[in-house]
Amino acid sequence: MGEIRLGDIIDDYCVKCKRIMNHAVVSMLNGEPAKVRCRTCHNDHDYRHELPPPPKVDSRKQALFNEVLAKVTPVPAATPGTADADAGAELDPVLEAVLDPVPDEPEEEAAPAEVKVKKAKPAAKTKPKAKAKGNK
Repeated sequence: MGEIRLGDIIDDYCVKCKRIMNHAVVSMLNGEPAKVRCRTCHNDHDYRHELPPPPKVDSRKQALFNEVLAKVTPVPAATPGTADADAGAELDPVLEAVLDPVPDEPEEEAAPAEVKVKKAKPAAKTKPKAKAKGNK
C-alpha cells in the first residue's frame, strides 16, 4: 500500500464502539494520520494505531487485594480418620453428631402433641351509615 492520504480508509480502535473498525482519515500531521472518523458510529478521535486503551485497574486496590489474599490461609477440615493426630483436641458437638449419627441409647418415640390454633378474627370496621336523602 502506498502513502496514506486524506479520506483513505484505515483500521483503528474506535473509542465509542470499543472495537477495531474501519475509519476514514480526517487530518494528517507529518505524513501520519492525526484524526480519524469511525465509519460505523461517525465519531472523530485521535488515531490510536489500532491499540485499545490500557485497562483501568487501580494498582493500589490490586495491591491491597493481593495483601488480603496472602493473609488468608485455608483451615484444613477434620476428617474421621485423623483422630490420632487430633487426640487432645475436643470436637464440636455438631461435628460429633455428624460423625456419630447413631445414638448410644434408643430414644422412645413420643406421640406428636396436638396443637390448638386459634383463627384470628378480622378487625371489625365500622362505617357511619349515610342518611338517605329522598322523599319523606
